[in-house]
Amino acid sequence: MSKSGPGRVHFILTARSLSGWNSEFGKLGPTTSIIRSRMGKKGGGRLHQAQKAAKQSLQQGKKQKSQGPAAKRHKVGGSGGGIPKQQPHKQAKKKAPQPKQHTEPVIPFSPEETILLIGEGDLSFAASLAAHHGCTNLTATVLEKNIDELAEKYPHVHANISKICPPSNNNKILYNIDARKFAPFVRKPGGVGSPTIGLMDRIIFNFPHVGGKSTDVNRQVRYNQEMLVDFFKRAEASLSPGGSIIVTLFEGEPYTLWNVRDLARHSGLQVERSFKFQAGAYPGYSHVRTLGVLRDKKSGEITGGGWKGEERSARSYVFVRKDDRYRPPRGDQQQVVRRKRKRGAGDGEDGSSSDEEDEEYPGDDVEEEEEGDEENEESGRE
Repeated sequence: MSKSGPGRVHFILTARSLSGWNSEFGKLGPTTSIIRSRMGKKGGGRLHQAQKAAKQSLQQGKKQKSQGPAAKRHKVGGSGGGIPKQQPHKQAKKKAPQPKQHTEPVIPFSPEETILLIGEGDLSFAASLAAHHGCTNLTATVLEKNIDELAEKYPHVHANISKICPPSNNNKILYNIDARKFAPFVRKPGGVGSPTIGLMDRIIFNFPHVGGKSTDVNRQVRYNQEMLVDFFKRAEASLSPGGSIIVTLFEGEPYTLWNVRDLARHSGLQVERSFKFQAGAYPGYSHVRTLGVLRDKKSGEITGGGWKGEERSARSYVFVRKDDRYRPPRGDQQQVVRRKRKRGAGDGEDGSSSDEEDEEYPGDDVEEEEEGDEENEESGRE
């Protein structure tokens, strides 16, 4: 309170000074009565205006406080004080990894069928067919001229030969059979002058390769393509009605560059299906190099090396004559599911693209191709 001339009293009232009074302005305490008694009528009016302004200021402050961040946190946390409750953090549900499907291996032949094996290397695949799959009409062929040359490349071959040709079956081994030049296996049911019919229900060529140590990829691709074209022509002539030709290749480059599907088309064949080759379905089988076992250059002793081709991802392609009715092997009478596949640029002979039908079977493994990094010379015929 201050004086400004006689009989005049000025009060400087603020919200802070009024807050010392009773909190509700409708119930002013005795201090207000004393001030009013000492002031004139005019002074009381000024006091009333100051009280009113202070009251409005306090109400405005309360309103802003009730709408501020602290009030909002209080509402979220509940009616009680203290630290507001936190909303539980919802973690995104992670999808459990899908287990890789292990499909049953596809066996593209029946034991009683006539089977021709080309480029058999150490004959371990043929031995597995005879000993574990019960094949009794098996003809296994090798490029080597005789048993001595074969044993020089693969010293362990004698054990496989004993499994292939027991006296109780019709299995046989033929030497000096070139995949590019062999005479067709045919018969003439009507006698001399009658049309010939192929003898073989299944013709299998596992991991074809011309061999050699060339590092020129383009040259290797061309040589192997030429070999396969010649093979398809002779194999088609040896095929019995409804039979199939099975070619197995490693997945990835350089093998995808061979375009084995297109090579077969030039010989009147088409792909019936393809499936993952599982070496484990043939106990005793091992992949070997076309050049034979690895030997030390100085001593000539077998080094063995680390080559495990049977552990590498591979795919088998089943080819049939275009106008022939395919006869699947016994135990593989699955219904064919046809779907249209878009052929990309470069698939056709002229580089164009078109639609064509692919035939698949339930359970066929259609994994993405993996690129290989093995050297060309480590690719065998088996």
